[in-house]
Amino acid sequence: MNALYAFGLGIATENAKGELLDTFYPYPIADIKDDSATLLRDVSGRLDSGQLLALAASLDAMGETHHADIARQLTATNQSVIATPLADNSAPTSVEAAYLKLHLLSHRLVKPHETDLNGLFGLLPNVAWTDRGPIDLSELAQRQLDARLRGEILEVSSVDKFPKMTQYVVPQGVRIAHTARVRLGAYLGAGTTVMHEGFINFNAGTDGPGMIEGRISAGVWVGAGSDLGGGCSTMGTLSGGGNIVISVGKECLIGANAGLGIPLGDRCTIEAGLFVTAGTKVSLLDDQQQVVETVSARSLAGRSDLLFRRHSMSGAVQCLTNKSAVELNEILHAHN
Repeated sequence: MNALYAFGLGIATENAKGELLDTFYPYPIADIKDDSATLLRDVSGRLDSGQLLALAASLDAMGETHHADIARQLTATNQSVIATPLADNSAPTSVEAAYLKLHLLSHRLVKPHETDLNGLFGLLPNVAWTDRGPIDLSELAQRQLDARLRGEILEVSSVDKFPKMTQYVVPQGVRIAHTARVRLGAYLGAGTTVMHEGFINFNAGTDGPGMIEGRISAGVWVGAGSDLGGGCSTMGTLSGGGNIVISVGKECLIGANAGLGIPLGDRCTIEAGLFVTAGTKVSLLDDQQQVVETVSARSLAGRSDLLFRRHSMSGAVQCLTNKSAVELNEILHAHN
């Protein structure tokens, strides 16, 4: 079957040299098949109003009236309109392709790790994000002066490769207390609440529902019903050369100012202030509160129904389970 991985019609912002700073795709589409894929595969690059109207007519003929209407609406902009087909799920090779991949994530069309983002960070330009849109850093000083001469102030909210998600996508059924703390490319499932100190990076996110008051680093996935307490942190794969994908299972609790450096199964708890990394030595307790064995936390990766805590006297990190000692030992010595 003829298929196209994704397609987007977007409005691009350029610098004075005609180089792309960003691309906004209001309604990207994914997994396009048959006649639509055949048509859209060859629609690429900057489109003028005549090309947009011709595309709209073709989409109408195929019954794609919604996207035909979008094509017609885009004829009204003075900015560049970019058509971006992605033939397959390969790494992005341009700014517009990188932005389309980020939109696919935030529009919930793909989940983190389901689309190839290799090389994306190097493609994105570092720009000033302002109340007048993205501005090339080499042009910022003149734009600030121009604004002052008009009696205005150009508000620069950040200088970064990634914009905040809500300037491009606002998913249905979520609450975000501080929008600057959620980057484009984050995936927020319905029912997700991100409080003021919460943070969600690109290629990371939540299945929803869930309460996020801590940090979800790049690459981290949080299951339904989990709660990340204020100031807590999850280790991503961008810094330090880490390659272990950290995830949080369903109905987990990571306490305030705690941290996570291993994947967690379902219904796990890390007490407030405790940071569990792969090399953390953990004393495993049976149902009589007796130490069964001491292991590195990495051996517990992905296990469910675990409670991590620090002993108030000795300071030793302990792990309890609501399972029996026999079941605990079976978990400990399993090699799967």
